[in-house]
Amino acid sequence: MITVLVVDDEPLTAEANRLYVERVPGFQVAGVAHSAAAALRFLRDRQVDLVLLDLYLPDMHGLDVCRSLRAAGVLGDVIAVTSARDLSVVRSAVAVGVVQYLIKPFTFVTLREKLLRYAEFRSSTRGSGEAVCQREVDRVLSTLRGTAQGTLPKGMSEATMEAVARVLRDYPAGMSAQAVAAAIGVSRVTARRYLEHLVENGIARRVPQYGGPGRPELIYRLG
Repeated sequence: MITVLVVDDEPLTAEANRLYVERVPGFQVAGVAHSAAAALRFLRDRQVDLVLLDLYLPDMHGLDVCRSLRAAGVLGDVIAVTSARDLSVVRSAVAVGVVQYLIKPFTFVTLREKLLRYAEFRSSTRGSGEAVCQREVDRVLSTLRGTAQGTLPKGMSEATMEAVARVLRDYPAGMSAQAVAAAIGVSRVTARRYLEHLVENGIARRVPQYGGPGRPELIYRLG
């Protein structure tokens, strides 16, 4: 499992990000911090693989948090989360070792893609072997920027996927494809396609619900 520390000063945002991370197979949230000081204290005591770091914290800029971590010898990777679109901030983030840059607001699908890319990068660099050639090094580095395995198939949109996931979050007991379709204004066939994609990727599960005579109705639930 890839362990993650979620850092955001807004409790609701931090909780949403925690839930997002834990819905991605292979990732586990080790802790949540609402300030730079709390994050640094946590990381002095525990090692994590990845920090999901809001750059605008009340007590210290996130880039300064990165510098403090590197100075202390903390080697965990960082995904910066921010509403800043200033390219100078992007350059500074790269300079202090930020591996991914995530612009607010973002959907679950966008974060999931970043995490999957990161997981693929870690898998590619596991162990102590040597790269055979320049092309292999380029391929490994490109996994952080390229398309991760498991991203949306052709013809599916992030907006619709997020709408489907949001409906399932609002109804933890589960919903049928027909109910999801009615809730977001798409056809049952379209809703079922998105729901099945969530099931195939381990984000949702399909549960038969027995009622009257005939075949049971399929209910979809997150988790």
